[in-house]
Amino acid sequence: MWQTVSPYIGLQIGRKKLLSLEVRIIITDSNTRDFNINANQIAHDINTWFNIILLTLNLNKTQYIEFRTKNYYNVNTLIKYDQRAITNATDIKFLGLIIDDTLSWKQHIEHLVNKMCTACYALRNIKHVAAVHTLRVIYFIHIHSIMSYGIIFWGSSSYANKVFILQKKIIGIITNTEPRDSRREVFKNMEIIMLYS
Repeated sequence: MWQTVSPYIGLQIGRKKLLSLEVRIIITDSNTRDFNINANQIAHDINTWFNIILLTLNLNKTQYIEFRTKNYYNVNTLIKYDQRAITNATDIKFLGLIIDDTLSWKQHIEHLVNKMCTACYALRNIKHVAAVHTLRVIYFIHIHSIMSYGIIFWGSSSYANKVFILQKKIIGIITNTEPRDSRREVFKNMEIIMLYS
């Protein structure tokens, strides 16, 4: 079984690239042999369809991801087109979320923590010249928005605790509380929802 998910459509005329085409295809099959056959046939069908509508498939940017469990050993999946192997990626970025092959969300959370650290640094530098209300607004604009995006997917990950710890640190910076003090009342008073609430 397969389906396409196409967030972008593009067209290239001569040397001018008007838009770029990005196509996501989901292929499922419990039989490894059938999966390999289906994946290769679909790659061929897509390229044929692109040729009909005057688009080209850039095999240098074409990748596939094979979702698996953590204890699952890689099956030798090889998808080829025109005698060129298509790259097997361990993670992809899709609509702002970094999805890895085990759905652990580790890479996405690390990316999120890096963004939050940058915002944390900015808050630490301006907390001496801005009121708590202003810092709260900045929190919602720069931290809460990126923290809550896609939380329904990555929020239950074992790595999400890193985001919660950083959220508590940021609230401590805004309110000037000591690192060992409880933040529960601070979250409540500032009307900010804790990640693990």
